[in-house]
Amino acid sequence: MTSTVELSTVSRWYGNVVAVNDVTLTIGPGVTGLLGPNGAGKTTVLHLMAGLLAPSQGTVLVGGVPSWRNPDVYSTLGLVTERESVPGFLSAWEFVLASAKLHGLPDPPRAARAALDIVELGAAVDRRISTYSKGMRQRTRVAAALVHDPEVLLLDEPFNGLDPRQRLHMMDLLHRMAGEGRTILFSSHILEEVEQLSGTVQVIVAGRLAASGDYRHIRRLMTNRPHVFLIQSSDNRLLSTVLMRHPSVSGVELDPAGLQVRANDYGTFTRVLAKAARAEGIRLTGILPSDESLEKVFSYLVAA
Repeated sequence: MTSTVELSTVSRWYGNVVAVNDVTLTIGPGVTGLLGPNGAGKTTVLHLMAGLLAPSQGTVLVGGVPSWRNPDVYSTLGLVTERESVPGFLSAWEFVLASAKLHGLPDPPRAARAALDIVELGAAVDRRISTYSKGMRQRTRVAAALVHDPEVLLLDEPFNGLDPRQRLHMMDLLHRMAGEGRTILFSSHILEEVEQLSGTVQVIVAGRLAASGDYRHIRRLMTNRPHVFLIQSSDNRLLSTVLMRHPSVSGVELDPAGLQVRANDYGTFTRVLAKAARAEGIRLTGILPSDESLEKVFSYLVAA
């Protein structure tokens, strides 16, 4: 119970602007991805969970107790915000040690060493943070959030600015912490990040919970929607005639860039396309989805 985060009919508005609209969800141990386009309300949801914002309506519980106006909740909760706020003149050791002291831990140096060991900064812990790479600064902030050994860890866009190697390191770190039984929720606007890291997904669009479930379920909702492809081939006119015979295709249009095809089912169409081209001796030179922006995908989820 201590590692469960619950939102029940939660809304948050600023005057006439609704940032979060009637969201109900429960986050338990493991890694959960909070997915949505920029401006969808992900940061507001995280700040509500962390007790930095009061819900305008509904209840937010961490470990069964309200997070708003409850300083005790921070004994079980750690937060890594999207915006960096790490003083560059300190070393990682000094920064994490200060966090341990602020938490009133009985042995701050020991707690700081344990947290820094988890993020594997090595000998760099004594260097000034201003000399760190983006990935090292992120790990420093994670260490500060972990110094009191919280059961719940909230991370807002933790992969922003990281190179591929740093992303893999951060993903491995979060997997290991989830394996220890922690509840980890991270926000992202990139579907592939959620796919690699999280089995459970909460999709937020325009402040609403648009979809919820395991990754395969969410991916199925996305791939089974209507899709538009731009196809280039050795004979676009013949290919358009052939494709129009198949029930998985609802529309075909020739334009200078290639063949615009509207398909009812992603999986069926891709199989039909390959077989049709092979049967007619047509060489495919390009297949590009032309409607894969997250905004379009999420708009479909909201309407589904």
